[in-house]
Amino acid sequence: MPDLQRLRLGHGPALLTFEQENRAYFAASIPDRGDDYFAEFDARLTALVAEQAAGLHHFHVLVGDDGSVLGRVNLIDVADGSAELGYRIAKSASGQGLATSAVRQVCALAATEYGLTTLRAETTLDNAASRTVLTRTGFVPTGEMTLDDRPGIRYTRDLTG
Repeated sequence: MPDLQRLRLGHGPALLTFEQENRAYFAASIPDRGDDYFAEFDARLTALVAEQAAGLHHFHVLVGDDGSVLGRVNLIDVADGSAELGYRIAKSASGQGLATSAVRQVCALAATEYGLTTLRAETTLDNAASRTVLTRTGFVPTGEMTLDDRPGIRYTRDLTG
């Protein structure tokens, strides 16, 4: 069973492999990270871990039994008891309920470990899988928006109830 772990530098090689192998798959539903992301991966990872240590973000990876990264679930822009949720699951691991399970785990961590009271999320209208994950994990639609020139929906989740 995959294990949700807080991001650390040691995840670097497996995380880079995950991002490279799934780049085209992710780009079909969310904006592509661009070539610079991969060219400067190690420096970016170091910066993200430092930002996490400062309490600005909470990054997590879903690690398979073989040590591979199967997904990411991140809480970014932590401020005033709130953060934005983002997640991505490898193509090879999609459709198995991993995103729903990992998002539930991160929501629990957000409330109990990180002291957050509200989470926000966004997804495009054409990303039915993401909308399903958000609904199953207690997020409610709060309005429309545009993401990468595509119509989308904003969601929130109250963690106090």
